[in-house]
Amino acid sequence: MKFNISGKSFLSQLQAVSKVINAKNAITILDNFLLKLDGDILYITGSDSENVMTAKVEVMDSDGEGEVAIGAKRLLEIVKEVAAQPLSIELDEGNMLAKLTFPTGEFSFPAISGSEYPRKKEQEAEKIEMTIPASVLAKGIENTIFAVSQEMIRPIMTGIFFDIKPENITFVSSDTHKLVKYTNSTVAPGVELGFILPSKPAGIIRSCITKEDDEVKISADSKGAVFNFGTYEVSCRFIKGNYPPYNRVIPQDNPYKLVVDRETLLNATRRVSILANKASNLIRMAIGASAIELTSQDLDYSTAARESVMCDYEGNPMTIGFNSDYMKEVLSNLKGESIIVELSDPTRPGLFMPSEKEAGEEIVMLQMPMQVFE
Repeated sequence: MKFNISGKSFLSQLQAVSKVINAKNAITILDNFLLKLDGDILYITGSDSENVMTAKVEVMDSDGEGEVAIGAKRLLEIVKEVAAQPLSIELDEGNMLAKLTFPTGEFSFPAISGSEYPRKKEQEAEKIEMTIPASVLAKGIENTIFAVSQEMIRPIMTGIFFDIKPENITFVSSDTHKLVKYTNSTVAPGVELGFILPSKPAGIIRSCITKEDDEVKISADSKGAVFNFGTYEVSCRFIKGNYPPYNRVIPQDNPYKLVVDRETLLNATRRVSILANKASNLIRMAIGASAIELTSQDLDYSTAARESVMCDYEGNPMTIGFNSDYMKEVLSNLKGESIIVELSDPTRPGLFMPSEKEAGEEIVMLQMPMQVFE
């Protein structure tokens, strides 16, 4: 098995696939890349046993076929150093030794038979297949992944819920303190399906989708899904369980509306939060007709901060408390110059959304309030 390959192309695909490989694996073979040569196409596979990612790249002057496992960390380190040059890779199957040659030198290192590498599990006969624009999937993940829970007490909250209807797709995530719902009706999948995608494969998929990718083919059964796009295939298992009825959490009657510059409010929140109590991260928002007064304090250290932000508010004056860390996350992930905040009273969630919406898109970010003591 021998082939020539562009160093830059090889490194790019190795780096992409390395994202699925854990730093520590229960199965030693998973510390390796699986390289499979088929004609003029090299397939690079990585796995953590739950998720499998394969990238393909064109090679030149290929001779023979086969597959071999090579240590991922070592191969990445080597290719990074010579990526600007054309490379030649040859496998001595008798001694299981791989040799990487470049114009001014060579590396040789041990390899493992590819037959020892775990095989990807076949999908069930009954599966649902659909094709959606790559940009829709990228936006859905990008708008929601920051809000997934990091706590394993409730595993179903550690992923993104895909609520797929014949006429639209809704992406939902929540850590119980904040919730994000992004709906895109520019695409009509024509099927009905719901599943919870773990945050790790979701992040990998988002990072690998490029502007050149037109569409993503999704094949899903009861246990997991396979995503095909560009030169990549990502196979992953779903998180088991039923996602909570998210629409019940979102208040429908919100008579008070606040319009404010997003960047101004974000920067003010960052400054005021510096002196907030480190245990609660509470900031108070005293909302009036034309201004919001943000305040924080830490009685233990006798510190306090206050800042005013101009706004346009329709409703009764209100003082509501929010966790500043969650507020900064919400404001950082919303798009646009100004945002709308819908409120009803200090004990109910605030709904944050961009004031200007893209056609066929709707995004709502909910943040739970904190109790404010006068």
